[in-house]
Amino acid sequence: MNSAERCQQGITKTESETVTYVAGVDLGAGATKTVLVDDEGRRVGFGAARTRADFNAIARQSLEQACADAGISPGDISYLAATGLGRYSFADRNIQITDLTCGARGAYALYPEAAFVLDMGAQSTRAIALRDAGKVKTFRTNEKCAAGSGGFLERICRYLEVRLEDIGRLSMEATQPQPISSVCAVLAESEIINHVSEGRSVADILRGAHDSLAGRALSQLRMVGLSGSVVFIGGVALQEGMVDACRKRFQTTIHVPDHPGHVVAYGAAILGLQRYQKRFGIVMSAVA
Repeated sequence: MNSAERCQQGITKTESETVTYVAGVDLGAGATKTVLVDDEGRRVGFGAARTRADFNAIARQSLEQACADAGISPGDISYLAATGLGRYSFADRNIQITDLTCGARGAYALYPEAAFVLDMGAQSTRAIALRDAGKVKTFRTNEKCAAGSGGFLERICRYLEVRLEDIGRLSMEATQPQPISSVCAVLAESEIINHVSEGRSVADILRGAHDSLAGRALSQLRMVGLSGSVVFIGGVALQEGMVDACRKRFQTTIHVPDHPGHVVAYGAAILGLQRYQKRFGIVMSAVA
């Protein structure tokens, strides 16, 4: 009996059987994330590293971290799927897949009842409508201006001299959120300067930035037909104030995974596993 048959019949692997590991590596604008899955589609390891110019080096660093987390070595990985803006630059990949496809598939795997995905990262914000088990039906992305993405929040942090990891908590402390209406990042920064000169608190300014991003994200979701629950993924979903702003603005259920920044990498790993199993004639219902 092979491992696929054991999985379908609920039988645990014996120690003599070899586990197949597949890696999904998301080479994003802000960070490079890795997720390892076993041959039953379970997440077994996570890795992350700040993206820099040498995509190969940073991808391998993230991959090694995920392997250490899973207690395996890079040599134990049978297949590697790359995604994100740097996917073509990763020489070790077996396959490359668009991050839009991977984000949709990863979100669906975690929340199959949801039909919409909001992916908010450092470079872009995308609203995705799903169809047919996690495939992309349609999507909308923000304009090139940084004011519609997580990169804008990083610029605000530098100006206000606060750490990026603190802004989610600080935003929740706001009592009078200050609106930021500009759609241009440069003009929005001018608004922030005005708020500071008027003596507005850091918390109120940060919540205004979160509210602004939430409003723009809602517009994108409406363009793809928002009519149900949303899976919020991407690094910005780690910010408590951003999630709260979206929940109050969207007026629908918002699911936030335990590792929102790794969902695209997870989707790449799932699709890579399916490709690997198809190549060797393995049928596995766990990731179908």
